[in-house]
Amino acid sequence: MNPILEHMTGLHTLTDDVIAMDLLMNAKSGVRNYAMAVTECATPEIRDILMKQLGEAINSHEKITDYMMQRCLYHPYHIPEQIQLDLKNIQTATNIPS
Repeated sequence: MNPILEHMTGLHTLTDDVIAMDLLMNAKSGVRNYAMAVTECATPEIRDILMKQLGEAINSHEKITDYMMQRCLYHPYHIPEQIQLDLKNIQTATNIPS
């Protein structure tokens, strides 16, 4: 987006960190939802389709996680570092004008 438009809309504070974390959280939610849907299937055909979608959702989650870890945006094995990063992202998100 154009820097002037970013500033006018308040999106200049929406950093890559916040966007990536939002994408990761949505991917996790998708995996959870597909897993739950698989357990509620009425037919084997629907279950097979949802299992395929679940596999694709898990692969997407893995790619997003790898991307974030490579760029030091996510620290799943270093909790204190992740907490500090989360606090920074919360501060950034709360400063976005409504």
